[in-house]
Amino acid sequence: MNEEKKPLFSVKSIVFIGVFAAVTAVLAQISIPTPWQIAFTLQTFAVALAGFCLGKFRGTLSIFVYILLGIVGVPVFTGFNAGFAAIAGPTGGYIWGFLFLGFACGMIDLVEKKWLAILFGIVGLCICYLCGTVQFAKITSRTFMEAFMLAVVPYIVKDVASIAVAYGLSIPIRKVMNLEGVPVKKSAN
Repeated sequence: MNEEKKPLFSVKSIVFIGVFAAVTAVLAQISIPTPWQIAFTLQTFAVALAGFCLGKFRGTLSIFVYILLGIVGVPVFTGFNAGFAAIAGPTGGYIWGFLFLGFACGMIDLVEKKWLAILFGIVGLCICYLCGTVQFAKITSRTFMEAFMLAVVPYIVKDVASIAVAYGLSIPIRKVMNLEGVPVKKSAN
């Protein structure tokens, strides 16, 4: 029998993966300086949006592409930073922790209620915070609690709000994208 194999990713999927990697790179440059060593950016929003819009695998792949571009020298990280040093530096754990955030937000296709989708995003954010805080503490020679207070607490409200807004925007975006394998959910309470 002549069975036609379906490609792992359609051209449309590949384009959207690239688009969301680019959106993340652009939003990472929108930075509000703070007295701490980490600036307020829209990276968390972009990562959550990629996960919510593309689903767990495509969304995570989009974030992986973003990180890989930065590692190989494309200035996509906050402040137009790039290179392996950015990932190995004090805030690098938050960057590679985005993989968990994107995946958790991408679990949207498993839930019916919007509060549950946002909760998945918050769980992913907590894992991202854990990755980043451990690396930040180790590299800056601080205790975990000092690193948490300095590098996480000031950002919690902004990041949770980013996840909620990203979820809200993902509903109409998913309908427009009409990606195969990414179910479009109706907004449910």
